Amino acid sequence: MATTNTAAAVAVSSSTLPNANYHNAIQKPSFMAAHPNIKYARFRTRRPRNRKLNWGRVVAHASIEEEHQQQKQQNQEQKPIGRRQLMAEAAGVTCSLAVFSLGLSPGSGIAKAEDVGLSEWEKVPLPIDPGVVLLDIAFVPDDPNHGFLLGTRQTLLETKDGGNTWFPRSIPSAEDEDFNYRFNCISFKGKEGWIVGKPAILLHTSNAGESWERIPLSSQLPGDLVYIQATGDKGAEMVTNEGAIYVTSNKGYNWKAAVQETVSATLNRTVSSGISGASYYTGTFNTVNRSPNGDYVAVSSRGNFYLTWEPGQPYWTPHNRTSARRIQNMGWRADGGLWLVVRGGGLYLSRGTGITEDFEEVPVASRGFGILDVGYRSKDEAWAAGGSGILLRTVNGGKTWTRDKAADSIAANLYDVKFIDEKKGFVLGNDGVLLKYLG
Repeated sequence: MATTNTAAAVAVSSSTLPNANYHNAIQKPSFMAAHPNIKYARFRTRRPRNRKLNWGRVVAHASIEEEHQQQKQQNQEQKPIGRRQLMAEAAGVTCSLAVFSLGLSPGSGIAKAEDVGLSEWEKVPLPIDPGVVLLDIAFVPDDPNHGFLLGTRQTLLETKDGGNTWFPRSIPSAEDEDFNYRFNCISFKGKEGWIVGKPAILLHTSNAGESWERIPLSSQLPGDLVYIQATGDKGAEMVTNEGAIYVTSNKGYNWKAAVQETVSATLNRTVSSGISGASYYTGTFNTVNRSPNGDYVAVSSRGNFYLTWEPGQPYWTPHNRTSARRIQNMGWRADGGLWLVVRGGGLYLSRGTGITEDFEEVPVASRGFGILDVGYRSKDEAWAAGGSGILLRTVNGGKTWTRDKAADSIAANLYDVKFIDEKKGFVLGNDGVLLKYLG
């Protein structure tokens, strides 16, 4: 934060004096008499042929601060301040301090939620280092107040009050090596939970995260682990960014491949099938999302095309993109259909449900900022998040969207929207930004 230097002075405005040059007598303008407490100075304009002197208003920072405090005191006496407004003013200081102090009071190790004046959301300061990228959040189904938040630099935070306060957790089995793991995804089913990360690491808990066990993985794993879904008692599905899908039913000690080849191998066989951009495929996904019934949709790393997979299929199926603009992200609506966002802020919804190539664009006032993710609270209500703190809301299934202008003050890109249920939702952003849904 920039500090104020009371000795410094800044030229705020200027007014040229007619018929006053360097050789003539200098006449002070009338506006100076109206403001005797403000100091004025003469300075020469950079005009080579007309060497006129200008009067510039030079105000010391201390004077500005004094006037500001007087005006603020008058406003407070004239009109009482509401609770939300008061919290919003306080948050400008408290949240800034939380960024530098990691949101901690001495010896507490816990960060608490602060209301920053958003209409539907509150910003939650976190006990993390600057530069940490948050990547996923999940809650224990048997205890909706108990959840975990993870990210880069081996970041793992835990909450036991529904996400209002968070404290750091350590996993000894992940700290035995010199790697600084990137925890990509977390998932729970009952009290059983899973975490995957990069370099390749798999963690499992059977007691709601009280303790975590590291499961060994093969060194021949194709690609990086980017997604995992808890499916039942000792069961899970695990996905790599090269399209490999593995299934376990014995707590991860044995895995069975659900697809016969990686996406690169599939495209090598189907490159002549009319998929635009397949020849430029770099071999990895940009994003991958799973529907409740087990269908997957993934976006190629360049956004040229997308791929889908249904349980029982031996290969991924590539699809041409709907728009001329490249795909940013795709996911599943609450009604079973697909949503698709393209670079530059465009949003498309599929006609009907299930896997399809039939999409229609819906109007979105994104102000040109890219939409990065969409999360559904219900079949009718959803939230879209994107660059420069943009938050959009629909209450009619995506037909129309309105912008939450109160979120414009958030200086972060919001890239992940996740609703645990209709009452609990979160938005993740860069620079450690976490927003909690107020409901």
